Amino acid sequence: MWYLLPIFVGLIGGVIAYWVLRHDDPKKAKKCLYVGIALAIIGIVINVLMMTHIPSLAPDFNVNV
Repeated sequence: MWYLLPIFVGLIGGVIAYWVLRHDDPKKAKKCLYVGIALAIIGIVINVLMMTHIPSLAPDFNVNV
């Protein structure tokens, strides 16, 4: 059940799970932290990839402020 916290909340959930589990089950605490870090990195990569492709999808999109 502790693995769901970093999956749904990300890096912050991994840190919270680590701090709660670090004395009782250090292996599970490290795995939760690693899951949170990995999901945060995957999210950043996906966001960067999407942002680089948006201008190519609509090159005539101009905003005048």
